Amino acid sequence: MATKPPAKTQSPRGRVDKRALLIEIGTAIFTQKGFSSTGLDEIVQAAEVPKGSFYYYFPSKDEYAIEVIRNYAQYFARKLERTLEDDSLTPLERLKAFTRDAASGVQRFEFKRGCLIGNLGQEMASIEEEFRVVLLEVLSDWRNRFRICLDEAKAIKEITTQVDSAELARFFWSAWEGAVLCAKLERSTAPLENVSRLFFEQMLQPAAKNKT
Repeated sequence: MATKPPAKTQSPRGRVDKRALLIEIGTAIFTQKGFSSTGLDEIVQAAEVPKGSFYYYFPSKDEYAIEVIRNYAQYFARKLERTLEDDSLTPLERLKAFTRDAASGVQRFEFKRGCLIGNLGQEMASIEEEFRVVLLEVLSDWRNRFRICLDEAKAIKEITTQVDSAELARFFWSAWEGAVLCAKLERSTAPLENVSRLFFEQMLQPAAKNKT
């Protein structure tokens, strides 16, 4: 009886595709269920690959989680670039567009998925130092992208706050990640809208002509 060839005999393209598929599936499952409560059996079954093949691509579940985080970071960085570097919008409008789009995404997934970085940050940062470092690198990148946009808004006097932009960016992401968690608990975008409104209308002190 003919048998399927082992994973190592697959074409390079096939290997890349299976590895990418495993990472994509891990992103979806970890975002919804977390790391600790997700077993390898669930991951390989969803990807339709033998468990032995999983270890061909990743030395361990921990290494796999690191790759999932890095892949998500690249995806989200592109998402932020499209919005926060959109020259057709003012800096403040870009920031608002991000929050609207993010709130829409949470609602689109019926409040079952949150932010992968926020979810894993709460769960994994105290487990292994490598997890904490990688997650913090991602969050620091998001803060810096917001800081740049806030500095641009200040430069054109679109906002009048004198608070340091780095502090504002740090505050926003702390509040936003908490709001994402509350949105899942409440099954409502109200927590996200609350953070957005107070951040944009109160903390940033927009110029009178930009107030909505």
